[in-house]
Amino acid sequence: MDCRPGCGACCIAPSISSLNKPAGEPCRHLDAELRCRIFGQPERPACCGGLQASPEMCGLSREHALKWLADLEVLTHPG
Repeated sequence: MDCRPGCGACCIAPSISSLNKPAGEPCRHLDAELRCRIFGQPERPACCGGLQASPEMCGLSREHALKWLADLEVLTHPG
């Protein structure tokens, strides 16, 4: 599955510890069109490269993806 244009859910909903990015805040590497400016570059965190678009995660809308990833963030948060 390809990423949905204009989504950016995977760069907003989860935390990214290597970038000190809290959950729910846009990554500093997102551009105005919600695309990653460091996609394919070595400085892109491994956790970002490991997250792949899927029907389960992305659903049929950006809103679905944001909720699914936010729920996953809560379920996997230590403590």
